[in-house]
Amino acid sequence: MFRLWAKTFKNARMLKDVTIEDASEDTRTHKVLRAMEQVCRDFDLSSPIWLEKTIREFKKHAKARFTQDNFMETIDFDYLEIQIIEED
Repeated sequence: MFRLWAKTFKNARMLKDVTIEDASEDTRTHKVLRAMEQVCRDFDLSSPIWLEKTIREFKKHAKARFTQDNFMETIDFDYLEIQIIEED
């Protein structure tokens, strides 16, 4: 089972969170991208841009933060954090 936890924060407080599960046999990359699509739907956000810094952070720690720099529209929180909490 693959599980990704997404949270939005403002002023060091968590505003929203959601856990996305994926039991498919797909690749890790496809699971992450599908989970991000679901997170964006659940939080009513546009898809963030994966900057080089974000990709490096995610590869190293299985965790990444998306700040205003990652979004084309204005966001009403400080950052969106994603973390893989379970992988098969």
